[in-house]
Amino acid sequence: MNFSVAVLPGDGVGPEVVAEGVKVLEAIGAKFGHAFELGYGIVGGNAIDQCGEPLPKETLDLCLKSDAVLLGAVGGPKWDDPKAKVRPEDGLLALRKKLRLFANLRPVKVYPSLINSSPVKPSVLAGVDLIIVRELTGGLYFGRPKRRWQSSKGRAGVDTLRYSEHEIRRILNIGFQLAQGRRKRLTSVDKANVLETSRLWRQIAEEVSQDYTDVTLEHMLVDTAAMQLIRNPANFDVVVTENTFGDILTDEASVLSGSMGMLPSASLAPEPGNKGPRYPRFGLYEPIHGSAPDIATQGIANPLATILSVAMMLRLSLGLEREAQTVESAVEIALARGHRTADIADDNATALTTGQMGDTIAKILSTE
Repeated sequence: MNFSVAVLPGDGVGPEVVAEGVKVLEAIGAKFGHAFELGYGIVGGNAIDQCGEPLPKETLDLCLKSDAVLLGAVGGPKWDDPKAKVRPEDGLLALRKKLRLFANLRPVKVYPSLINSSPVKPSVLAGVDLIIVRELTGGLYFGRPKRRWQSSKGRAGVDTLRYSEHEIRRILNIGFQLAQGRRKRLTSVDKANVLETSRLWRQIAEEVSQDYTDVTLEHMLVDTAAMQLIRNPANFDVVVTENTFGDILTDEASVLSGSMGMLPSASLAPEPGNKGPRYPRFGLYEPIHGSAPDIATQGIANPLATILSVAMMLRLSLGLEREAQTVESAVEIALARGHRTADIADDNATALTTGQMGDTIAKILSTE
């Protein structure tokens, strides 16, 4: 089968880890007889440097005509001037809006071979396998008004937290239907004791739950959820939350796996006429970590989050379940055999470079 994939390496370590994701994608193509047509585009800081805007029209057009998008990361201190009119992150936010990527899925799995890589006690990590579903195109990041100004009393700024019933219902439907295929537990995270949007969120969650009587719904305040993610993470199955809370909680959850370099993500567009997670559907795939400019070009970044994002792409956007499972199995085999990058290596272990880890996964795919 033939598929088209838009590849956006981005900034910092993005090009390094994306190269390993492409390596694995090509190995899968060779193993199963698929052809992946790759189109490359610029986004983020590199795009600002080259053409003055973080999301060029050519890049957006490339994404729109592709079956899926593989993204590295954007941003870095070079573009962090608070007075700048455009920032690399504007390109990422624009991609989410233009491509209608409303549902961000971030699985968090603790591999038995990495259970000692986390600062959390191994006894707490046993059995951790959860997925956080983050609403991606609403809330504080997109609400209006959004501005800063100078007044006689000094500088001020405002961001607007807004959610519509439609936005809340569609993300909750994704979460409930995912829970139906898992352990049938859904935790809806909000701040209903303070925020009006959260009270609306909680009310709609109760209403939507009536369509999924086989799934147990619980509500949890975001501060409690942050504590329980570390204290008792195995109790979570599917967690659904709004944009800002999801951004923070998923980064926190990376501690469970031992490194942000282990966590993939998928950002999915809606499927016309369908309220739940029917696949394949268009999506953008990226590791949850940032551009890590402090280690860029050193060859020490962990590519496994990107490689696991490729597995999610194979499953969710390309409809290749067996191929996705094969990539995930190759990662588990590599870890079980002791292959490590610097972020997850024991103190006395020799760490693989970014390229060596990609080579290891590709070799397993081609020989086993």
